Amino acid sequence: MKYPKEYLEEIKARLKVSTVVSKTVNLKKRGKEYVGLSPFKTEKTPSFTVNDEKEFYHCFSTGEHGNIFDFIMKTQNLKFGEAVKTLANLASIRPYAFSKKDIEREENWLKYKSIYSRYVDYYHNELLKNPLSKSAKDYLKKRSLTIEEVKKFKIGFVKKNSNFIENLSKDFQENLLKECGLFYFDENKNKYFERFRDRIIFPINNISGNPIGLGGRILDGNNNLAKYINSPETPYFKKGSNLFNLDKARKLSNTIEDIYLVEGYMDVIGLSKAGIENSVANLGTSLTEKQILILNQFFKKIIICFDGDESGYKAALRAAESSIKELQPEKKISFLFLPNKEDPDSFVNKNGKNYFLNFSKENSIAIHQFIFNHYKNETDDSPSSLAIFEKKLKSIGNSIKDEYIKKYILEYFFEKISDLTPHLNNKFKNNYQKKIKSLKSTQKLFNETKSLSHIQIKEFSFLYIIINNLDLFSENKKIFENVKLFSKENKLIFEKLKNEINTNKENILIKDMGIDEQLLNRIDKFATIKHILKNIKEDPNKIFGLIEEIIRDLKNYELELRIEDLESKFSRDLSEKTFNELKELKKLQKIN
Repeated sequence: MKYPKEYLEEIKARLKVSTVVSKTVNLKKRGKEYVGLSPFKTEKTPSFTVNDEKEFYHCFSTGEHGNIFDFIMKTQNLKFGEAVKTLANLASIRPYAFSKKDIEREENWLKYKSIYSRYVDYYHNELLKNPLSKSAKDYLKKRSLTIEEVKKFKIGFVKKNSNFIENLSKDFQENLLKECGLFYFDENKNKYFERFRDRIIFPINNISGNPIGLGGRILDGNNNLAKYINSPETPYFKKGSNLFNLDKARKLSNTIEDIYLVEGYMDVIGLSKAGIENSVANLGTSLTEKQILILNQFFKKIIICFDGDESGYKAALRAAESSIKELQPEKKISFLFLPNKEDPDSFVNKNGKNYFLNFSKENSIAIHQFIFNHYKNETDDSPSSLAIFEKKLKSIGNSIKDEYIKKYILEYFFEKISDLTPHLNNKFKNNYQKKIKSLKSTQKLFNETKSLSHIQIKEFSFLYIIINNLDLFSENKKIFENVKLFSKENKLIFEKLKNEINTNKENILIKDMGIDEQLLNRIDKFATIKHILKNIKEDPNKIFGLIEEIIRDLKNYELELRIEDLESKFSRDLSEKTFNELKELKKLQKIN
């Protein structure tokens, strides 16, 4: 059975080719393309290129060429259906199961898309051509919009007495028209009415460019109704999973690394009019983690620029606490605060593109600095207030999902907090000789760790604990019985450490063991446990607890390898003996 074209197109729209390929190939930017060593043959000179704009990869040494589906199929030896499932998962799209429900959903989606397309086209033409739309045209002129912006964003106008449902009801069932959110049923009058009547409408497109929802702005002078409304959520439109103008802005991500996230439709349109095309707006709700994840797929830096008033600041703070959770080593999130009573539209209209970009460059503040400054300004310097302040920052820092970013953000917070108690922290500061790594170094560390397996990183932590507690373990040698490491270099280091511990010497020194300095530096660099260990170095029980936990993980990994071998063997010989061995190992795995 064939996947629907629209389903495949959405996967392609959500994933840049370089995003998919970089999980296998180390890519470097070169002009509009990325280059790397071919995954299809061994080579020393890069002959493999990726072009996000044209949505393909090409290997000059082997002639291999294709899109993201081809790449996954060829590099992972998958069939097309398996490749689609893999990429759908990466793109955070529901799996397509070819069930009756899926087929019905796809058929309804095509009808839904057609309803919205016809609706948007009709009211766009009404705005452009109907003389009765003069009030809407006058409002847009007042906001300094030209015909170019109106056409580019397909802005429309729904007159007060409009009733386009009569037109649509000839081709679509009532339940679909009701579910699309464009109309509502008045039970008293037993009639459907336009939800967006007497409003200027802004089409909200999905990532592929199809209209799936609307934003509506009431004309000036009518203060009895909400100024802005959005379509209600439907099976095909979720406010927290979409962004206004993302379909256009994402196409710029091949040449522009930054994206401005603003509050309103008019802010996006105003920036576009000034020549700043890389902006999107959230849809009248608080910023969601899903929206940050979507932007991270395409852009390296998100600049959140909300209105320069109290409500805009509060919205920015909510956005900061929500979005910091999704911060990644190779990504940045910053905030830009405009002068009071200004919004991006008014500010750029008043000052122009270059002034706005320079202002942005000089006044953007990193997300962690913004959060620290805000909560510091909330304190009154009393012990109680500062304790609440520290607790809040720890909570925010611990909410970060990426372990590397979490580590450096918390370190930034702790360093800044320690500055507030200089006398208490003098001893700490005098003894603290290790320089704090800048957040910029996190990306380099992250890229280096991509070449390491999870078990290597676990082994580094295991060796780090032993190296820094040699005397402690020399009195407890039995803990290392039946412990096995898997990386060649780490195994050799572990054997040297065990031999030294078993000699019963006092004051064992690592420098006397003849271990390569580069290998020791590597352990120190990648042992993720060291930041925990330094806080418990005076507590042997906790140190033993850590080492036992890591030993348990190492033994579980050994079990996994044995289970894989037996599963492979069983698939060949189908013997009862192999099956029983496999069953026993899996029981043991559950116990561990």
